[in-house]
Amino acid sequence: MKHTRKAVAAVIGLVAALSLTACNGDDNASAETSSSPAASADKGGENAQDTTAGTDANEDDKSNENEPGTGTDSGAGTDSGTDTGSNTKTGICRTDELEVDATDNTTDKTEGVVTVVFKNGGGRDCTIKGFAGVDLTASTGDTLSVSRNGEQPVPGVLKDGESAAFNITFPYNNSGGSGVRITSLVVTPPNETKHVTLDWPAGTLPVTDGESKVKLEISPVGKVSDSPAG
Repeated sequence: MKHTRKAVAAVIGLVAALSLTACNGDDNASAETSSSPAASADKGGENAQDTTAGTDANEDDKSNENEPGTGTDSGAGTDSGTDTGSNTKTGICRTDELEVDATDNTTDKTEGVVTVVFKNGGGRDCTIKGFAGVDLTASTGDTLSVSRNGEQPVPGVLKDGESAAFNITFPYNNSGGSGVRITSLVVTPPNETKHVTLDWPAGTLPVTDGESKVKLEISPVGKVSDSPAG
């Protein structure tokens, strides 16, 4: 009986030991199995949050680049500057602002020269450039047009009180006859339509025969200090 009891006790102890070992093994396996996904989930969660945050930041940066007003406002500022510049541009010299006078500047017996002066009396700066329109009226009532001499016009800004001028050149009448008498000079400033009529200050033009015409030329208008070419 003693041996039987010892054997039973030993068996019971062995079973208990096996049971305990099995329980501990299951617990450890369960713990390891459950902890791995949790750790991965935590790490994955952190990485996912970082990725999302980076994406949001990039999206914010892109949205700022595309926000209306950044480039457009700069362009608007440029336009504003352009408007300001255009408002300060000097306008052309108007006929009503100019005092016009004609003077005989003939110095020899071959070519006559009449100088027409435009003096700015408008109280503001103005720009003058190009050729004036010129017609000569003869005592017979005929009108003689004047051609441009082909020189290149140079723009000039006339301050109040400053002058610009051009020359009219014509053949001098040295025939000894009465020639063609010019009574008036009709002048239109460059880029204008309103004209001014002046008395012709010089002598007569030579009489031509047949289809030939008197050669009349004008120079472009230039500031008086630049001395208009003849």
